[in-house]
Amino acid sequence: MADAPTLTSTLVQLIRRQIAEGLHPPGSRLPSIREMAARHGCAKNTIVNVFDELTAQGVVEPRRGSGFFVCVTPPRPKEEEEGSLSRAMDVVWLMREQLKHDPGHLRLGDGFPPVEWLHDVRLDKFHQKVVRTGMGALFGYGSRFGYLPLRQHLVQKLAQHGIDAGTGQIVLTHGANQALDIVIRNFVRPGDRVLVDEPGYYMLYGKLKLSGARIVGIPRLADGPDVDALERELKLPGKPPLFFTQSLAHNPTASDTSPHKAHKILQLADRYDALIVENDAFADFKPATAPRIATLDQLRRTLYIGSFSKSVSAALRVGFIACHRDLASDLADIKMLVHMSSSEYCERTLDVILSDGHFSRHTARLRDRLTQATEAACHQLQQLGAQLFCAPQQSMYLWARFPAFPDARQLAQGLMARHIVLAPGSIFHVDPEQDVPWSRFNVGLLSDPRFTSAMAEMMTTSGAIPGG
Repeated sequence: MADAPTLTSTLVQLIRRQIAEGLHPPGSRLPSIREMAARHGCAKNTIVNVFDELTAQGVVEPRRGSGFFVCVTPPRPKEEEEGSLSRAMDVVWLMREQLKHDPGHLRLGDGFPPVEWLHDVRLDKFHQKVVRTGMGALFGYGSRFGYLPLRQHLVQKLAQHGIDAGTGQIVLTHGANQALDIVIRNFVRPGDRVLVDEPGYYMLYGKLKLSGARIVGIPRLADGPDVDALERELKLPGKPPLFFTQSLAHNPTASDTSPHKAHKILQLADRYDALIVENDAFADFKPATAPRIATLDQLRRTLYIGSFSKSVSAALRVGFIACHRDLASDLADIKMLVHMSSSEYCERTLDVILSDGHFSRHTARLRDRLTQATEAACHQLQQLGAQLFCAPQQSMYLWARFPAFPDARQLAQGLMARHIVLAPGSIFHVDPEQDVPWSRFNVGLLSDPRFTSAMAEMMTTSGAIPGG
């Protein structure tokens, strides 16, 4: 197996990709050595070596007394070999891997259910019904809040969760990720302290870093966030922070927040004047009556985010934010300024799907499939000698570690050489440079015999005994 990349080489490749993707435009000044060291949690000498290497490659140039600047005409980066083991496993890497459609690779780190689970949602059969809802309106931008009949449907859906909301409290978005973007734009300013589940949703971390936030991880336990750590952070002086969390089917640990902890989190939010952003992207995979913070809070201090990307289709890109009425109007204005509107065609399509009695049967089948897949995946991983963070009844992911691989990146690199793409745990931490033994596994894909075969081969090579 190839040697793991050094921290210096990893940072060199990361900065080169950021330059190529426009994060550091030609001629711009890079952050100082001190800032870069703090950002990546490493020694200043490491950053000196990184800048020396980038200078030698002709990517940046030092200016006496001013720092390092991106060359106006930097060299074109060499095309990396597909599946290169030396590629840094960062957020952008995982996003790119999930957007590929290569049947030659088994994508155990994928964030979506197997496509065949969604085949009975025949999007093609709904087009004519969508057109009949009003063809002329499909040529305009639509309401800043989103398509009203769909918001009326969502009022009923939220009521099933015990959340009382009106249509004026719901803003439709391009999926949960745009919902997070809008919330961050409204509340977060550069330098603001923001609290997140850790490990947690890597896309959220990326968005917060782009906003200039100071991200503080609240350790995630098997029954939800560490409330003692949460209270310590909330007690600190300064602006009351936002706390982003996933109460159910947490990504990546699969843990559910217990009712006791949900109550405690709300008590802390009241005591310290904090807001909670609850992301419930897998709502359709959990019972409607499962405990949610927004149910206890009734959207006083909670912003509730939902999505249909996992249960219907990621291609529709329909999500929503539910919150108190005045805030909803402000968020709708931000959405309008940044994106003009969400897609009314997609929203009309989803409204037609929800109006069809078939959808409730579809989600019931999804829950049954997920329950069976979760049970089988837990058994399979334990048979291979893995330790589970928790053993949920139903979750799209499992968070597991193999004792023979104290750094999951080593496991991921070994599996990638065998055409299996894993999501190593470091990606889900605020500081992605730390060694993390845990990995995220998609329960719908673990039954593929290629994984069992590859793990048996790797365990034999490492001298470990599966199940021992």
